[in-house]
Parts: sequence; C-alpha cells; structure tokens
Amino acid sequence: MAELLYRLGRFCARRAGVVLASWLVVLGLAVTGYFVARGELSPVVDIPGTETAKVSDRLGERLPVAAGGNGKIVFHSPDGAPLTDSQKAAISTLLASTAKLEGVASTTDPFAISQQIDDRRAQVADGLEQIEAGRARINEGQQKINGARALLGDGADAATRATLDEQQALINENRRELETQAEKLSLGQRLLTMSSPIRQVSVDGSTAVAQVRFTVPQLDVTPETKERVVSHVDAGLPAGVEVEYSNEITQGLPEIVGIGEVIGLVIAAITLLVMLRTLIGAALPILSALAGVGIGVTASLALSGVVEMLSITPVLGVMLGLAVGIDYSLFILNRHRRQLLEGVDFHESIGLANGTSGNAVVFAGSTVLVALLALNITGIPFLGLMGTVAAICVAVAVLLAVTLTPALLALIGRRVLNRKARAVSHAAVRPMSTARAVVTVLALLVALVAVAIPAMSMRLGLPDGSSEAQDSTQYQAYKLIEDRFGAGVNGSLVVVADLPAPVTGDAQQAEQVRIGNLLLAQNNVTAVAPIGASEDGRTLGFQIIPTTGPTSAETEQLVHDLRGLSPVSGDVTLGVAGSASGNIDISEKLDDVLPLYLGLVIGISLIIMIFVFRSILVPVTATLGFVLSLFATFGGVTAIFQWGWLSTVFGIHDPGPVLSFLPTILIGILFGLAMDYQLFLVSGMREAYAHGAPARLAVQQGVHAGRTVVTAAAIIMISVFGGFIFSNTAMIRSLGFGLAFGVLVDAFLVRMLLIPAVMHLLGRSAWWIPRWLDRILPNVDVEGAALERAHPVAHHPSHSEPAEPALR
Repeated sequence: MAELLYRLGRFCARRAGVVLASWLVVLGLAVTGYFVARGELSPVVDIPGTETAKVSDRLGERLPVAAGGNGKIVFHSPDGAPLTDSQKAAISTLLASTAKLEGVASTTDPFAISQQIDDRRAQVADGLEQIEAGRARINEGQQKINGARALLGDGADAATRATLDEQQALINENRRELETQAEKLSLGQRLLTMSSPIRQVSVDGSTAVAQVRFTVPQLDVTPETKERVVSHVDAGLPAGVEVEYSNEITQGLPEIVGIGEVIGLVIAAITLLVMLRTLIGAALPILSALAGVGIGVTASLALSGVVEMLSITPVLGVMLGLAVGIDYSLFILNRHRRQLLEGVDFHESIGLANGTSGNAVVFAGSTVLVALLALNITGIPFLGLMGTVAAICVAVAVLLAVTLTPALLALIGRRVLNRKARAVSHAAVRPMSTARAVVTVLALLVALVAVAIPAMSMRLGLPDGSSEAQDSTQYQAYKLIEDRFGAGVNGSLVVVADLPAPVTGDAQQAEQVRIGNLLLAQNNVTAVAPIGASEDGRTLGFQIIPTTGPTSAETEQLVHDLRGLSPVSGDVTLGVAGSASGNIDISEKLDDVLPLYLGLVIGISLIIMIFVFRSILVPVTATLGFVLSLFATFGGVTAIFQWGWLSTVFGIHDPGPVLSFLPTILIGILFGLAMDYQLFLVSGMREAYAHGAPARLAVQQGVHAGRTVVTAAAIIMISVFGGFIFSNTAMIRSLGFGLAFGVLVDAFLVRMLLIPAVMHLLGRSAWWIPRWLDRILPNVDVEGAALERAHPVAHHPSHSEPAEPALR
C-alpha cells in the first residue's frame, strides 16, 4: 500500500492540474446530482416495528380519523386578556378555511368544541334533574295506587282491580324506561367527568388550542403542506391575536452552517497558521476539507430521493468531513514540510509523504469507516444510514488527502514553507520518572471516573418543543400549552382497546366507561377521553393526558404501566401510541442495541491494535483508555444536557433526556478518532523501541515526536465540532458538544497523558506477544517503514532519533 501511495503521490504532483480539474468535475457532478435527484429530509425520528408503530398501523386500519398526522395551533392574546367574541369568530372562520387546504383532513374549532362540551354537560345535568322529577312523579303515582289498594282492600270488584293492575304495569314500565335513561345519563356523566380536565380554551379565556389533522401519517406530511398551513393561518390572523405552531407543523431542516460553525473553522485556521507559519499552507487543508464536504454531503443528499433520510444526517457528514478532512491533509502536508527542511527532493518528498503519512491516513480513515459502517448492524435504519453517509464523507476526505493534497502541494511549491522555517532540532529526551507515572495514572483515573459518574443516571429521549430555541414558535407553543393547559397536553397518549367481540350502542358506551375508568386509575393520568370506535365495534380509541411532559420519567413509566394492563378482564388487549410513546420506544430500542454495538467496537479495537502493534497489553490499554474517555464523555453530556450544569454557557434553557441515538453515534465516531491518535503516538513509541531505544525512553521519544501535530489535530477537531454546540437545533448542539468533549478528553487526557504513563509502567512487557501469534500475524506496515528503506533519500544524517511518525 505504501509503495502504491508513493507512486500515486508523485503522479498527482506531476499532473496537478489534471487532478485538480478532475476533482472539480466530481464536485460539479455531485452538486448536479443533488439538485436533480434530491428528496425531502424527514425531521421525525422513526423506527419501524416498534410497539407504537404497530398500534399506529392498527389505528390507520380501524380508526382512520385518529391515524393521520397532526399538529397544534395555539392562538393567544399578547397581553393575557380574554379573546373577544369577534376574535373567536374570526379564528373559527380561519380554521374552517384551513381544513379545506390540500393535504389537510380536518381542523378542530376549540370554541365550538368547548361550547359543545358545555352544552353536553348542561344536557346531562338537565336530564338528571328530569330523571329525579320523573322518579318523584312515579313514586307519587305508586303511592296513590298503594293507597287505593289499601282503601279498597278485598272488597274491590274485578274491574277496579284490573284498572289498578294496568296503572301498576304502566308505572313499572315508566320506572324501567326511566332507570334505563338514568343509566345512559350516568354513563355520559362519567365520560364527561373523566375528560373534564381536557380543555381547548384556557380558564382565563386568553388562549385556545386548535388541532390540524393531515390526510397522511406524520412521517409522510410534506414540508409544503406544513408551510401552506402556516402561511394561510398567518395571513388570516385577526387583529390583536398572536399564533404559535407546535413542532409537528413547523419542525423543519436544521441549519447546517451557522455563525458557530464559521467560528470553529476560523479557530482551526488560526491553529494551522500558528503551527505552519504560512498562510497558503494553512489554507490548503481547509480547502481540501471544504471540497470533501461539498462532494460527500451533496452526493449523499442526492440519495435522499430514493431513501428516507433524517434531517440531521447531512450535519453529521459535515462535522466529520470538515474535521478529518483538515487533519488528514495536515498530516501529509506536515510530513512533506519536514522532509523539505531536511533536504529531500521536492517531488520525491511529496511521494514519500503520501506513502508514509498517506498510508497512515488510509489506515486511520479505514478504522473510522469500519466504526461508522458498523452502525448498520444495529438494525435501526436511520442510524445505519447516518453512519453510511458519514462514512461516505470520511472516504471522500481520505481520497482527497492522498490525491488532491499532493497536487496542491505541487502547485504551491516551496511556499508551503515560510522564510524562517528550519529543520526540527532533535533534542535529547529523558523518560519520565516512575513516581510521576504512578501519580499521573492515579490522578487521571480518579478524574475520568468522577467525570463519568453522571452517566450512571443518563436517560435517553428525543427532543420536544421545550428544547427548541426560546424565540422559536415551537418553544412558545410548547410553553403556552404547558402553562395554560398542563404539561401533559404536550405529550398526550393514544390507547387502542381491541375487544373480543363487537359492541355497539349502550354496550359500547358502557365499555368505554369501564376501560376509561381503568385507564384513569393509573398513576400520572390527568384525564381520559374516548376518541372513537371502529365501524365493526371491535376497537375503541382513547386519548390520555398524563400529568407530566412527554420526556419525563413519569410519562415513560405510565406508558409501561398502560401496556402492562393488557389483557384486562374480558380479554381486552390494550396498545399505546402517540408521539410521546413513539419517542419512548425509539429510545429504548437504541438503549438495547448500545451494549451490542459497544462490544463490537471494543472487539474491533483489540483486533486492529494487535495487528498494528504486535502486542497484547498495548491493545488492552488502548481499549480501556477508549472506554474511560467514552464514559467520561457520556458523563459530561449528561451533566450538561440532562442535569443542566453550565446551562447558561451552552444555552440549555430546559434540560431533558440525552438524545437517544447520541451514545451510539459517539461510540462509533470517538472510537475511530481515538484509534487515530493511539496509532499516531504509540506507533512512534514502537518505532523508537524497534530501533533499540529502551522501552521507557521509547515512550517519551514517541510522545515528543508526535505531540505537536496531535495537539494541532485535536484542537482542530474540537474547534470544528465545538462550532456546532451553538446550533439552533437541540440534536446538533448535543452532538457537537459530545464529539468536541470526547476528543478533548481522549486526545489530551487519555492518549497524551494516561497512555504514556501506563506504557512507562509496563516497560518492556508492553510489547510482549506470544510467539505463535507473532508468527501468524501479517506485517501491517502502517508507518511505511519498508518504503523508507526502499527510498533511503528519506533518511537524513541529522536523524539521531526515529523519524516523526505520520499516523493520526
């Protein structure tokens, strides 16, 4: 591989114009494909086959009215005053016209519903009064008959007795009819009582919530349909009324590039400029990374026309494409600069840099690719697709690094060096003391475990309206509903009851009351309301309003409790659906696959390290270091986003559960990056040891040789990832923080401090490997040492110590 990359580097350097033009053509084709074949990105996270998905499918078949996508529109007065009659009428008219829009199945008029409920309550109350009056009249008639029978005694003639018997029969019939009506009214009253906390208009009359139902399921509602609703309502809004929209209506594509991302790139550029001390040299890795992101992301988005793609998917590709694209190009450029300063021929230097550092880049990129593509084994489609898209961006970054970077190096010539550049001085390096190594290991272990402690309480979930920007309409709608109607209204649940036999009429109403009372008796339930029955009378639907919000632990427990009721007496089976239920199912599904994926990644880590370093203890320490940094990252994410620590710094106004797929994504990406830094630093130690340096001295020589470029690479990674922390989208903020914090912990604490200290304590035993295993392992020349031996011009007399490794 090293020889092939050496030849490729020299070819690209000699044909720089052709290579540059070829990549421009590829970029043009990718952009064209994006505009021609792109489809719609989905803002809704979904996993087929969950319990919620199954119940939703049954709803679609048996209760179509409850199966379509829906969203809430919140009308309110800005000063908190009650809405006037004219404003209510205008809102009702507006909602009626909204129901006629393309893609909209229906809308609910909150004022009409409130009036209907009030009328129904009045009818029930009036009916109960009439029942009591009827009972009084019947009792009065019964007393008259009883009095007549007592007065006449046995002396009554046959005609009189017959008349009294007829009157008694009539009274009995009237009593039965009256009690039947009383039972109906009682059932109605009990249903009204169960649902009484559910309101469409706030108690103070200042806020009204209308619901929009779409003709297709939530995942299939197009952005055009949502925009049509928003534009229509905004245009017809009456004077003195403001409107907010829930996530289901206004949730759109996240902002891929914002001010935070630009600042991150600026910091990366400054880091490159400080390290390289030449503007054109610092610009080269950034240009290469931007080209890679442009190709990788647009090519991936072109696939969105044929596969359903989550809206955050391209953002992950941008994050990784920028970070690894800059770093991979930097490693080759840095090697080339050092060789030029040592007197290596210009084109030969480009070829050698590509064969050594480029070889390491290919290997390092391959580890990232394996980790990302392994996300497909989780069996979760959107997660596998995210990994695949990110892998495409990383693959493009690797290809650009080993082809475009040599071409650009040839085009800029010796301007990659500044005028004051000089060869690196290889000063004497001394090993650290054993006491220092022991203190370092103990202190870092305590620190990393302490940071990881919050991870023990980590809860997974998906963001709701409370996690949106405070000035967004989604957040305002969420808070208005929470304040005026209760937190549970934002996360209502749908319960579907499948009956063993059809029920209709009065029996159906009685069954609704029976099941409704059972649901209402559960902990954390505020209200229960029937929402319909299937045509065959075998399925009943109920809306449940929890006492807490959609992402709370109490609501999660309620979902489990409701499912645990099935089957209820009479062989009635219950199913739970709704956005809150769906989010819980998705989070639990991801939580279940997390150990499997972590185990796979750890296994891959051990195998790769054994192949590269031909050692047992080095892979074990590398993997344990990765586990420590990973759980420290989980702890940091939990403390910031779930506990709310430093909330003002990171803009976390409403702490909540950790993004459900964040831990899995972090495992895949941080594994690849951690192995990059491990390979870079420890391979330098191995090279020094192989050249005869004592084991403990070799550790320090490897760190000394690689620390500058590792520091720069880590700072660039942190800057790029950190730029996404201040995104306007909650999912991107947590992803950016997790990756930035993970690189910070792994690169600076684990790879540059903990691993060298452990390697020092292990001494020669760090490089022990069973002879039988050493014989069967292939020689993985990641360093390109064989290439250097084949091209001795790469060795300069000033090399009193091993050459700086070119791994990342």
